[in-house]
Amino acid sequence: MRSALKILPLLALSATIPSVASAHHSFAMFDLTKNLSMQGVVKEFSWTNPHVWLTIVAVDAKGAPEEWGFEGGPTALFLRSGWHRDTLKPGDKISLKYHPMKNGSHAGSLDEVTLADGKVMPLGIQGAKPGDAEK
Repeated sequence: MRSALKILPLLALSATIPSVASAHHSFAMFDLTKNLSMQGVVKEFSWTNPHVWLTIVAVDAKGAPEEWGFEGGPTALFLRSGWHRDTLKPGDKISLKYHPMKNGSHAGSLDEVTLADGKVMPLGIQGAKPGDAEK
């Protein structure tokens, strides 16, 4: 009986591991073979876990505004690359590189952001090392 009581917590823990691992989604919806660029104005920068989100307003070929959404990595990777929750603010003009959605919707996986002053903000998911953003 005692050994069964010792094993019970281990069984309960092992039962949760597959569900936690499967909760993280795939990046299969992004076309990782394409790396596109665009310019726009920050509408919202959401410093949230599990992933940072960026919404911008860009101008289409006809001059009309269109909203785009970009998914980044976890805040920990952004922090290691020199980002902070206030790095981007509504109204900031930026350029960015991204992997588009395979279905063509106005969204993508964020790859790199260039601020209005020309400072390039790398993302940890591309292998940037701590301090790269200060260079």
